[in-house]
Amino acid sequence: MKKIIFIAYLFLLASNSYSQDLSEIKFSNASTLSFFSFLTDQKIVIRVSPDGKITEWGNIWEKGYYNYQPGKLQEYMGRVEYYGTEADSINRGKVKNIGTCYITYYGKFDIATNAGKVKSIGRTYLDYYTNFDNDASEGKLKSAGNTMFAYYNSFDNIAVKGKLKSVGANQINYYNSFDDKKIQGKVKSIGSVNYVWYNSNDRREYQGSLKSGSIEQVINGVKYIMQ
Repeated sequence: MKKIIFIAYLFLLASNSYSQDLSEIKFSNASTLSFFSFLTDQKIVIRVSPDGKITEWGNIWEKGYYNYQPGKLQEYMGRVEYYGTEADSINRGKVKNIGTCYITYYGKFDIATNAGKVKSIGRTYLDYYTNFDNDASEGKLKSAGNTMFAYYNSFDNIAVKGKLKSVGANQINYYNSFDDKKIQGKVKSIGSVNYVWYNSNDRREYQGSLKSGSIEQVINGVKYIMQ
């Protein structure tokens, strides 16, 4: 019995070591969702746009390195392969492998709003909102593995409509159209972490920039980048 439990434990450990985890989420101008990042077992970062396209990949650029910038990646020098004629016509030429991480895509016979989008990154499966969902969410990433994503719908305040509303249990709030014009649409809080921005009453060179909070903040295991 102990031997069976030990084997099961090793299997679970091996499975987890090859999982691709959500590692980063970036907001451009602290307002517009830019990408989701997934970290592979080889510590390669793979970035996916909100509508399911791979935009870049590379190695983590650690803080303290020369010329460090939040969100910047080092070029990955390892093996990268692409789909050829064996693939669905809409997926030919797309990235197939980055290192040991295998990537798949939805095909032309899948639901139309999913066709051509990333379906899996290693063991992590991605799903998207369809045309049966609210217009403001249609085509956007719905889940990655066990992590669910929600978006503000078309009936919400105009400054937040369509923006990322939650990542798992983390609620994301924004300054809305009733707030100062310099901070409308910017992230106000993620979970229990608050962000304060200089507004139009502050010195002109500061307006719209971060007053309180961090450009990079790890919240429940995910790094959020405001840039």
